[in-house]
Amino acid sequence: MTTDVKVPTLGESITEATLGQWLKKVGDTVAIDEPIASLETDKVAVEVPSPVAGVIGALVVA
Repeated sequence: MTTDVKVPTLGESITEATLGQWLKKVGDTVAIDEPIASLETDKVAVEVPSPVAGVIGALVVA
């Protein structure tokens, strides 16, 4: 089963973020709330937590 990972709320005035790096790779296991990616803005860097436990099946950025 696949799960979409949503960008967390970054702040009132921040409307865009860039994927800084993937912290996990395909095939890695992850726990709930474990960081899987890093997002960067001109004001802040934020880690994106996994919403579920499981195995990374694919890394896709829309």
